[in-house]
Amino acid sequence: MKLFKSVSALILTVLLIVALNRSWNFGSPIPPLGKFLNPFGGFWQNAERKEIPDEAVRINGLKGEIQIIYDSLLIPHVFASNDEDLYLAQGFVTARHRLWQMEFQTHAAAGRVSEIIGKAALDYDRTQRRRGMVWAAEKARVAMEANPVANTMVTNYTKGVNLYIQSLTYKNLPLEYKLLDYEPEEWTTLKCALLLKTMALTLNSGEKDFEMTNALNLFDKTTLDLLWPDNENVGDPIVDNTGNWKFNPIVLDSIPLAVPKELIAISALEKAQPDVGSNNWAVSGKKTHSGAPILCNDPHLGLTLPSIWFIIHLQAPGVNVMGASLPGAPAVISGFTDSIAWGVTNAQRDLVDWYKVEFKDALQREYKIDSTWRPSHQLVEKIAIKNSAPFYDTVTYTHHGPVMFDRLFNAEGEKNNFSLRWVAHDPSEEVVTFYKLNRAKNFSEYMEALDHYASPAQNFAFASVSGDIAMRIQGKYPVRRKDEGRFVLDGTNTQTEWKAFIPNEQNIMHKNPPRGFVSSANQYPADTSYPYYITASSYEAYRNRRINKLLSEMTEITPRDMMELQFDSYNLKASETLPLFLSFIKIQELTESQNLAYSILKDWDYENTTDALGASYYEAWWNALMPLVWDEIKEAKVALQYPTAFTTIKLIKEKPELNFFDILTTPEKETARDVVHHAFLKGVAAVDSWKAEHNQEPRWADYKDTYIEHLLRLPAMSYHVQHGGNREIVNASSRKHGPSWRMVVSLEKNGVRAWGVYPGGQSGNPGSPYYNNMLNSWTQGSYYTLQFDSNPTRYKAVLATLTLQPE
Repeated sequence: MKLFKSVSALILTVLLIVALNRSWNFGSPIPPLGKFLNPFGGFWQNAERKEIPDEAVRINGLKGEIQIIYDSLLIPHVFASNDEDLYLAQGFVTARHRLWQMEFQTHAAAGRVSEIIGKAALDYDRTQRRRGMVWAAEKARVAMEANPVANTMVTNYTKGVNLYIQSLTYKNLPLEYKLLDYEPEEWTTLKCALLLKTMALTLNSGEKDFEMTNALNLFDKTTLDLLWPDNENVGDPIVDNTGNWKFNPIVLDSIPLAVPKELIAISALEKAQPDVGSNNWAVSGKKTHSGAPILCNDPHLGLTLPSIWFIIHLQAPGVNVMGASLPGAPAVISGFTDSIAWGVTNAQRDLVDWYKVEFKDALQREYKIDSTWRPSHQLVEKIAIKNSAPFYDTVTYTHHGPVMFDRLFNAEGEKNNFSLRWVAHDPSEEVVTFYKLNRAKNFSEYMEALDHYASPAQNFAFASVSGDIAMRIQGKYPVRRKDEGRFVLDGTNTQTEWKAFIPNEQNIMHKNPPRGFVSSANQYPADTSYPYYITASSYEAYRNRRINKLLSEMTEITPRDMMELQFDSYNLKASETLPLFLSFIKIQELTESQNLAYSILKDWDYENTTDALGASYYEAWWNALMPLVWDEIKEAKVALQYPTAFTTIKLIKEKPELNFFDILTTPEKETARDVVHHAFLKGVAAVDSWKAEHNQEPRWADYKDTYIEHLLRLPAMSYHVQHGGNREIVNASSRKHGPSWRMVVSLEKNGVRAWGVYPGGQSGNPGSPYYNNMLNSWTQGSYYTLQFDSNPTRYKAVLATLTLQPE
């Protein structure tokens, strides 16, 4: 009996050891609880104190000593004696605070998430592989390593990341590695390239070729141009230089537009959110109180934790720069030096084309081009899957790019094959642009830096201590014929391919305009006299007009004025529509709750502040209106895209009898007036339902419910915040998108002054007090003064000093 008990106890002990030291998955992954809960090495060790001790670390390969001063926000100020050490230190210190984020994002870019979380990510991984993300990054890696400047940056940054990875044990692994039961792998220069391609995917993959091809076949060209015009002709373009484009443009031979005659059954790829955009502007010293230019930038991206950006100050001989960097890539992306400042917004160009490919047979080893058969290239993608056998997918490449859709992937009954041509697939060296911008002293050096920039296309605002302001819309843009790029192209004919690119010196640019400011908010880029054809999935119609109106009216501008403008919550769309919409309401037919909503909307001041009730009712009304107006599109059996809000409103005002206003599910023939009234009833019902569920009044901040979400979508590491604004408003904060970084820089001759904030914190560790310490300031429109001094002895409120010493 004693023997039996002893053996049973031994077996139970062994089973417990096995069970507690392996991961399990019962619908959701569970880490090895023995390791995870261990007080000496588990998640308890990820709790950090607000105070950080000074530290000295010996590192092999340094040329000199590096001093890193952490200020009170955990912003590192890096002082190095040469470029190699500078970028090594940037890689080391960024990995120290953001390693898991860096690696997870590069796994996502490369289509390797299944390795971490299992087969739930397989379709996502296949999409990334078929999109050619690694193929694009590999080309960028080769181009960077061939350029001595770029090679120095990425090689030493990579070395710094790996030095930090090599110092880790299980005890000090970032929490997410412990949760998901895996360890970091070696960092490579390819991963730096993948980070940059991820931004290209977020910002410059917008297109609507399948949708427009279907629309052309369902409707006609006149209707298509009415509903989806290339230019909505609203407000100022980014650059109005009418009649002054002094160059000879490239002109291509005309060819007939060949569009597939059949409907395309493929569901188009998930589109970038319409919220993804940005604001930037620079005002001349003639309009400011100090007489110095002021530059402002707030990129609108997904609101995630760890935060998208990492603020850093880099100082070495020839460089003194501070601003927002991308964890995983060297240099500062949006920032300032002691001489200039720059900020970026998305340029909204169509830089993606789809080609209908004809293969010789089902093996896809040859494809037709100009009446001949050309060999394709096939790549077998092995997708590792956690706790499952690997999945193999064969991706075929033509000279256009990867064949993303075929009978093996998302065919949905579609018999045709479609290859992807994307400018981000081309070799590029964007890091050289930021190397040069980080060292630029004046306008000419800013212009030379941008000559190296290709993708993602951006609007680069500029200001300098010497008094210049400028805007350049920089990217690698194919020269297009009219309507080229709006529809799926014939992949059997080389005449439909990109034949030339707009020369850098012919890209849209303006310096020191008479109005005293430059600005961009993702609107149409140039006046109609610009000689090149421009198209995109959409352009912004409201933020830009609000910004330009206020900047035109302002004088004696201060940095505080600019902060208030970035936080402006005036709903221009509502101000232009609500009086008309309310006039359509049949007041005599309203119920008590509908009458209440009507009164609230009538008294609303169009401000989307946190307490505004009118903002919630208007949003619900608008969300009900679009599907009712465009029910023909919603009910179509193929991919189509709603027209924009601006076009919808214009048609309501100018063509109220348009057939599209007739609701398909009713026997009556509705007009715009009827649809607006019906949408009002649905919107009020939606708000009433929300009120009943939440047992409170629909304050805008509660109704919108801005949510800063952890990359793993874990509620315990995410935050609901009280924040105003909305899409199409200057403070463009919707539920999960918004200003990911707010920066204001005053370019004063006696010293540049700067302020910044973002929704999160410098640390990527949820157990750190610096994980979300800037979040409340961001929600309230407050800013932090950014300490910026080239002398490390003059820093105030120093949190700690990290010294990297040669071994």
